[in-house]
Amino acid sequence: MSADQRPEDETPDREPRPNRIVNEPATVAACAEDYRAGADVRATAARQHARRG
Repeated sequence: MSADQRPEDETPDREPRPNRIVNEPATVAACAEDYRAGADVRATAARQHARRG
């Protein structure tokens, strides 16, 4: 069923959902922790990039 065929009593959910990125302020400490936590991801990406040449 497409959106234009939706029964009138069924309305889409348009309520905003909680979002950690929006709710938490960006701080130097939080950014530094995110950077440290992503070290393995960056290393994997660098290895994959190096393999592709």
